[in-house]
Amino acid sequence: MNYRIREYVEEDFESIHNLNELEGWSNLVENHEQTKQAWNHSPITLVAEGEDSTIIGYLRGLTDGSVTAYICEMLINPEARGEGIGHALLTSVHDRYPTCRIEMLASTTSKSYYEQQSFRTFYGFRKASQEW
Repeated sequence: MNYRIREYVEEDFESIHNLNELEGWSNLVENHEQTKQAWNHSPITLVAEGEDSTIIGYLRGLTDGSVTAYICEMLINPEARGEGIGHALLTSVHDRYPTCRIEMLASTTSKSYYEQQSFRTFYGFRKASQEW
């Protein structure tokens, strides 16, 4: 499969929204405007574009540019998984921020993928905005 990694532009958001729907990421789907604003204000926003210019994957993250890059979301269209797209997106982040450690949360279904990419588990906490 041929694809290219490029920076996100606002016109990509509907394709990202559709991937979120396909994956069942209801929080991102239900909070459409907040999710769009997150994309528009995040310093790390990459998309994988297939041969026909279709968005087949994405990665959004935050960074201080020196120590930490935090991956907020990474998603690949199920039909394009196993083609190295996730690895290419993560490598693009590392290439842009070579001194940063890369951190993220993972679901039980994606845990093995990140372990295959040589990520190690670490302990953390989360509190959603509605829990305050």
